[in-house]
Amino acid sequence: MSDAPSAAEAPSTPTAAGKDDDAAPDPRWWHRDHPTFTALAGFFAGLVTIIVVPGLYAGLLSTLTDTDTTETLFPFVLLVLLVPIGLSVAPRTRRFGLYLLLGMVSTAVVVAVVAALVLLVLVRTS
Repeated sequence: MSDAPSAAEAPSTPTAAGKDDDAAPDPRWWHRDHPTFTALAGFFAGLVTIIVVPGLYAGLLSTLTDTDTTETLFPFVLLVLLVPIGLSVAPRTRRFGLYLLLGMVSTAVVVAVVAALVLLVLVRTS
């Protein structure tokens, strides 16, 4: 028995590229190069935008102003729809902008359909 560490215990030596032989690949590559990252990030950003931005905007307006001013200024929340349109114009962000718009529109459609169905059920049962 020698005091030298076994192959399993020995630290790996860096290769010519400067990385460990058995190290996992750098996780940041997924954000740059994976083909579905932009689509998923855009879609879910659109979903979150449609759900969070109007509520946050209304909450801030009602906290900072009176009710009449809040009701007058609330339609300006629709300006958030300009974000995916602006992103869709630039070639570098076009794919993200289109998926952002898809996420926003599909979320709004689902919310509207579910609200209509719930309203229909409530009207018919009462």
